[in-house]
This record gives sequence, C-alpha cells and structure tokens, in this order.
Amino acid sequence: MSSKLKVAIAAGGTAGHINPALALAEELSARGHEVEFFGQSTRLEATLVPQAGFPFSVIEVTGFDRSKPWTLITALIRMVAAERKVGKVFAAEGKPDVAVGFGAYVELPLVRWCAHNHVPYALHEQNSVPGLANKVSAKQASALCISFPAAAKAFEGRTGAHTKVCVTGNPVRRSVVDASRADGRAQLGIAENETLLLVFGGSLGARHLNQGVTALKQQILSRPDVRVIHSTGRDEYDSVVEALALTEEEAARWKVMPYIDDMGHALAAADLVLSRAGASSVAEIAAKAVPSILVPYPFATADHQTTNAHLLVDEGAATLVTDAEIDAPVFANTLFELLDDADKRTQMREAAYKLGQDRAAAALADQVELIAR
Repeated sequence: MSSKLKVAIAAGGTAGHINPALALAEELSARGHEVEFFGQSTRLEATLVPQAGFPFSVIEVTGFDRSKPWTLITALIRMVAAERKVGKVFAAEGKPDVAVGFGAYVELPLVRWCAHNHVPYALHEQNSVPGLANKVSAKQASALCISFPAAAKAFEGRTGAHTKVCVTGNPVRRSVVDASRADGRAQLGIAENETLLLVFGGSLGARHLNQGVTALKQQILSRPDVRVIHSTGRDEYDSVVEALALTEEEAARWKVMPYIDDMGHALAAADLVLSRAGASSVAEIAAKAVPSILVPYPFATADHQTTNAHLLVDEGAATLVTDAEIDAPVFANTLFELLDDADKRTQMREAAYKLGQDRAAAALADQVELIAR
C-alpha cells in the first residue's frame, strides 16, 4: 500500500455532523491523503463540502418513523439504491483504502458497502448520547472514535471483537483552531484591556438564555470595561433587539447579531463564553480554551447537553448553570463572579488547555491511518 490513502467520508444533515467531518478531511488532506465525501443533495453537506473544496458524490437516503412502520420499506429501498450508487462510484474511480462515517443515516450506504467489500471503516460519534446509525454500524467497524467518554457505555455489546474504541475528542475545523486572539479582537474592535463576553445559544433553546442575559443588561454595562458579542439565533434576533432597546452609546459596547459567521475569531477574542452545551459548541470552546458558563438545553435527548457540559465542568474549565436557574440569583452571581475575576478565568483557561481538544482532528486522523495500514 502506498503512503497516500484514498479516504471516503459520509457525513450530513447538520453542521454538528458535517464540520467535524470537514475538520478530519482538512487534517487528512494536509497529510497528503485523498478525501471524498458522500451525502445528500438536499441537505447542508451539499453546500458545505463543495465550499471546502472536497469532491462530493450524491446519495439519497431516508430515515423511518417508528410510529409508522411502513416507512421502513421506503427507507430500505432507498438504502439499497444508495449502496449501489456508492459501488458505481468506486467501480469508476477505484475503491477507497478506508472510510469514515459520522453518524446519521447517510453513512449507512457507505459503511454497508465497505463491510461487504472488505474495506475497513471507522465511525466517529460527536455526541455523548449516540445516534442509531452509529449503533447499528459499530459491530463491523474497525475503530469507534468517540468525543465524550460517557458515550462508550451506549456501545456496550454493539461493537465487534476487533473494534477498537478510543476517545479522540470532537474534531474542530482549522478556521477555529488557528484563529488568534489578536486577529479576533482587531476584527471585532475590542481593545486588549476590555473584557469580552461572548453569548450564543445555538439554533435551539436560545430564547430563555437570551431572556436571562437581556434582563441583566444594566448590571453588565455598569462594568465600563465589559463588551458583549451576543448571537441571538436567527428566530430570536428581532425580539432580543427590541427587549434590549440599546441606545447608540450602549450599542457600541453590546453588539447583537443573529448568527456568528466567524466563530473561530469570536472565540479567540473572548474572555468568557455563555452558551448552551451542544457537542460542537463544547468542542469549539474547549479547542480555544475559553472559560465558559454552560447552560444545557433541558429538552435535549436524554439530557445529553448536561453530559456534554461535564467534559469541561469536571476539569474546572467551565461552570454549569441549569436552565431552571436562569431566573434565579445563581445565574447572575455566576456570571458576574467570572466577569470580575480575571485570575479565576485564567485558571479555567489553563484547565481547558489540558484537555487537548485542539488536537482532536489529528487524533482521529491517526486512527484512520492506523486502520488503513
């Protein structure tokens, strides 16, 4: 086998699946390997993967509704057709040395084809509570790479005798890992002697967090050195702007936006993050080693955001506040304690560095190379 590998990746549906896959692809490409993606034409991967410059082959799959058993028939028919499409692609260009699935149903045609054609494959699980696709694919995987140690328990009895289970962390794209504090602050207009609070709630569950922060506006702005970058979520932007009712002078210190396009530089510039605890958010916060207050979304499946948060909290790199406590004194007390205590934030930052989350893409790439060779 030559030193250059041909790697096939299937990832799709949400940015939480696709961005870790792109982070791995960037790392593998930097090592001289050839990477191609499989995904659906109607989902986010059809935009993000070509934008990143990687070849993209379209397959179509659907999940099934457990409350409607007959939808399983359609799902299986499309699965078989998609697996044949994968085979046609490889027949035309040569089969890969190794494949990687990032969860979601879109990985199934690729990993099933690999299992039938003696191509080793790895799985990566981004969440602390695994999805069904990775659970059903784990038996024949050569490697199962997880972001959170807590995920290992869910795979007990589901892996094969030869499956290597390892904790790699959740890969973060180079645009985040390589972002510098100096560049981030220059882009955002933040002076070095100012304290930047970065607030974001993700696409789900932003409302209560936005309300909690908005209610503390006067206390936050009473600290003359504090600046705020507040990402509201697209659906919440108008209501947050209305509730804050910022004067021109206040707006110079409190920037409200529906979405942060360059999260890497925003995190690099930040002194403190207030956020939900989605897997990607936790990974990016950890990769940039930013002190954080994490407020898990209470309606997440199996309360997995609380489990996610403990990756940082248990190491002293973050503080956990429950959603129910947003309206209680503990929320404000925690926020202002950390805004006012630079030494405490330094300790939290040092704890986050020790997690090595900025090396997750490299750790996963090592496993991919290992099973291929």
